[in-house]
Amino acid sequence: MEHRYRQPGTVLTDHRFTVPLDHARPDGEQIELYAREVVGAGQDPDGLPWLLYLEGGPGFGARRFIGRQAWLERALTEYRVLLLDQRGTGRSTPADRQTLPLRGGPAEQAAYLAHFRADSIVRDAEAIRPALTGGAPWTVLGQSFGGFCTTRYLGAAPEGLTAALVTGGLPSLTATAEEVYAAAYPRMERKTLAHYARYPMDVERARRIAAHLAERPAELPGGHRLTVEGFQSLGILLGSGDGSHQLHYLLEDAFVPTPAGPALSDGFLEEVRSLLSFAGHPLYALLHEAIYAQDPVAPTGWAADRVRARHPRFDAAGTLAGEEPLLFTAESIHPWHFTTDPALAPLREAAGLLAARTGWEPLYDPARLAANEVPVAAAVYHDDLYVDTAHSLETARAIRGLRTWVTDEFEHDGVRAGGPRVLDRLLALVRDRA
Repeated sequence: MEHRYRQPGTVLTDHRFTVPLDHARPDGEQIELYAREVVGAGQDPDGLPWLLYLEGGPGFGARRFIGRQAWLERALTEYRVLLLDQRGTGRSTPADRQTLPLRGGPAEQAAYLAHFRADSIVRDAEAIRPALTGGAPWTVLGQSFGGFCTTRYLGAAPEGLTAALVTGGLPSLTATAEEVYAAAYPRMERKTLAHYARYPMDVERARRIAAHLAERPAELPGGHRLTVEGFQSLGILLGSGDGSHQLHYLLEDAFVPTPAGPALSDGFLEEVRSLLSFAGHPLYALLHEAIYAQDPVAPTGWAADRVRARHPRFDAAGTLAGEEPLLFTAESIHPWHFTTDPALAPLREAAGLLAARTGWEPLYDPARLAANEVPVAAAVYHDDLYVDTAHSLETARAIRGLRTWVTDEFEHDGVRAGGPRVLDRLLALVRDRA
């Protein structure tokens, strides 16, 4: 049953679809997808073409906009927008510590989760498209991991696309997970040092917090255990436009005086918990390396952890023994995440099996992308913390007809922080108006 309701300047409609868990077995187990349609108030939806939005992640449901926020303001001038909760996220059939035990043990959970990568998400989109568009192709806007899915779409089902728009999400077509992280750690260091250049007082603050946690890891509300490595992972903030400022304000309020001496404040610990917990998006941790897996023989094998060991400047113990600034990390998932976060701890064995899994299929088709005929444009951020710029530009050259907008005006969240401007620029590019 569809529900239709209103927000400021918009009319929203809920949609639900049933799709196969494994599209190679269409008569097998089915899962549910949820999507929210958004149309500008006063517009006739039947006269508008569709734009499908694929959120970043993996593991995040489509953003819950209120009214005509961010890029929606521009999109709603000419599109009927579909905000898809990708499989396992949002209001689609959930996949988390509470529901995955329904699958069975860790082996069954890992086998189930192997169906939650970009290839399955694109097949989901193609399965629901005829019911919405009557079979007509649609425009796809992919943010971050949504751009990975869009790149898959271009190679796997270009007949379903009128145009493709990517923001901060052109993946390498060939890089292994290890190669992705080998490129990532130098970016993490650059972003950390840029933060300290802006806020030099944070060098000592970060070292003081790390030293405190090295002696006594903190118990956060809800049972989360904060270690030095967990604290370092707050560097994920540095990939957004205002993230450096957020991190600064967080660090300056870390300690309070107590009868037993200085302690990390309840307010600090609660904010850290909200930033680091995977309770709302466990698939991000479970599948983060699997989204790069394309080698049928080699497992990802906790690639981020292996690569980190080759970058001793990120070792907090070594840093605290000397005088160097503490380096923050960002989009990297490690085995310790599955022991310190209560939302992930029950899934530790399944995560290990995914890390050891072989038989992954290639996600991208370089030959079809080289012959691409779909108009496609991508915003590439010049030193994106989350997606390597060099990898993105290499892929841009490999996709026939793709036009790039390389900019240092925004960080990874440009499509949101930039309001209508980013989407407007990409639409101009695919229409040869820029």
